[in-house]
Amino acid sequence: MKSQVLILGASGGIGSEMAKQLREAGWHVKALKRGLSQTYTQDGIEWILGDALNPQDVLAAAQGCQVIVHAVNPPGYKRWVEWVLPMIDNTIAAARQVGALIVLPGTVYNYGPDAFPLLTEFSPQHPTTQKGAIRVELERRLAAAAEDWNVRVLIVRAGDYFGPHVRNSWFAQGMVKPGQSVKAVQLPGLPGVGHQFAYVPDVARTMLALIQRRETLPAFAAYHMAGHWDADGQELGRAIQRSVVRHRGKTPKLSAFPWWLVQLASPFVETFRELLEMRYLWQAEIRMQNHALTAVLGAEPHTPLDEAIETTLFGLGCLGLDHRL
Repeated sequence: MKSQVLILGASGGIGSEMAKQLREAGWHVKALKRGLSQTYTQDGIEWILGDALNPQDVLAAAQGCQVIVHAVNPPGYKRWVEWVLPMIDNTIAAARQVGALIVLPGTVYNYGPDAFPLLTEFSPQHPTTQKGAIRVELERRLAAAAEDWNVRVLIVRAGDYFGPHVRNSWFAQGMVKPGQSVKAVQLPGLPGVGHQFAYVPDVARTMLALIQRRETLPAFAAYHMAGHWDADGQELGRAIQRSVVRHRGKTPKLSAFPWWLVQLASPFVETFRELLEMRYLWQAEIRMQNHALTAVLGAEPHTPLDEAIETTLFGLGCLGLDHRL
C-alpha cells in the first residue's frame, strides 16, 4: 500500500507544493479544505471537506496517514491569536491517535534581536512580537508532544518564502503585483542590509528528503535552510530586473517600499498594523545556518536564483502565461 499523508493548508503556497512533490514521489495525498460540496480526487490528490479548526475533521482525515504536513496559517497575518494554536492542537491530537509524523514549515518569527544575525537551531527564542510569541508557543507544544506522548515532529525553518504559487508573501504582496507586468520592484529592507529568502519548491524538496529519512531522525527534529541570501537587500530586485528585461525588454526600477504609507494607514487597516509589527525583520541582518541540515542530507536543495525568480514571476502572472506551469 502507498504511504499516506494529510496536508493542512494544501491550497497555500507551501502546502500545494508539498502535495505536488509527495504525489510525484508516490504518496497518497489527502488535503483538508473548507467549503467543498463533497470529497473528490483531482490530479491525484484526494480533497476532503473539513476544517483545520475542527478536531474531528482533522482526526478523520488523518486516518491511515504516516505524516501530517501542518502548512496552514491564517491569511494576511490576521487572526493569529484565535486560530494558530487551536489548529496545532488539533494536528497534535490527530498525530497522537494515528501515530503520524508532524511536519511544520517554520519561520524566523520565533527569534528576537538578541539572536541576530546568525541563527542556528539552538539560538535563543525571545521574540518581541505577538506573532513571534505564538510561534514559540506553537513549537513548545510540539516539543511537549514529542516528549510526553512520543509524537514525532519535524520542523524546517526558512527565510521569506517566494515561489510560483505563493501569493501570501512579501514577494507577491510587497515587491511585485500578481497579474500585472512589473514596472517597479519595491524593496522592504534597509539599503545594504542582508535578507534571507526561501524558494518554496526547494523548501518542499528539503522536507520531502527529510520525510524519507524520518525513521533516522530524532523524535523532535528541527533544521534551518540557508535558502537564497540577498547580501545587500537588492539582489532579489536585480534578479527580477534581469528576468523582466529578458522577456519584456524593459528594466523595472527599484524603489523603497512605502513604509510611511503603511504607517499612515495602519490605524484603519488591520493588515498594515500586522505588517508594521514584522518590520523589524527587514531592519537587521538575519541569516540561518544550515550545517545541521547538510549533515543529514549532504547538500541543501537549491535552485539558481534567476531560474527561481523567473518561474515565480511566470507563476504569479507577471510575465504572461507559462506553459511549464
